[in-house]
Amino acid sequence: MLRSQTNAQIHAAATFVVVGAGFFFRLAAIEWALIVAAIALVWTAEAVNTAIEAAVDLASPEQHSLAGKAKDAAAGAVLVAASGAVIIGACIFGPKVLAWLG
Repeated sequence: MLRSQTNAQIHAAATFVVVGAGFFFRLAAIEWALIVAAIALVWTAEAVNTAIEAAVDLASPEQHSLAGKAKDAAAGAVLVAASGAVIIGACIFGPKVLAWLG
């Protein structure tokens, strides 16, 4: 998935940044739990999206409106998961970054 999907590479970079920030800001256990859950949700959604896109391409190599709807729905699920992760990250890291900036 990391070799073929640009979005997965972006998720990987974001994961490394967030984990690094978590160590830098010394997150509490509950904060780590929320961050890990958000990361896992995004990676799961991306993996399912990749699988759905591959299966749809195999089943329907030509353009078809239902194939497009399936791909759009899978991509939308990734967007929802990533948006939720950003909100969780903002809630956890926002106050810490503001305090750090002084």
